[in-house]
Amino acid sequence: MKKLLIAAAVTAALAACTTTSPDVIQKGDAQRMSQVQDATVLSVRPVVVEGNQSGIGAAAGGVVGGVAGSTVGGHRENAVVGVLGAVAGAVVGNAVERMSTREEAVEVLVQLRNGERRAIVQAKGNETLVAGDAVILVSTGGKTRVMRAPVVVPAKS
Repeated sequence: MKKLLIAAAVTAALAACTTTSPDVIQKGDAQRMSQVQDATVLSVRPVVVEGNQSGIGAAAGGVVGGVAGSTVGGHRENAVVGVLGAVAGAVVGNAVERMSTREEAVEVLVQLRNGERRAIVQAKGNETLVAGDAVILVSTGGKTRVMRAPVVVPAKS
């Protein structure tokens, strides 16, 4: 029983490891050329990125609930309570997975130098962006992140 609970906790923890943070680069994006565009922040607003429902939480919860339920009652009730425990465990496991993978984020509205506007949602990172900030949009593999534009120091001649 303890092993099943530990397995369920590890599974939920691993499911929570995904992020949309601008400070975390996916392994597949390393050493790839990215497109960079200059922009200015128009607005930033807090949003929530909905959590995952991969089924891992429901499966783990169902197993734990089924095992726990089957140990309750007499011989006849074991099967019925086991099934009810599995259903309840699956519901709880799904909710735990969804809530544990939910992420606080920001929606950043920017204006490109050519006047076009874009909106990008990303997890809160180490930088706090505000309206008027000069930023760059870094696009790699179909994903874009917003970060403060580096200060360019003119070369000495």
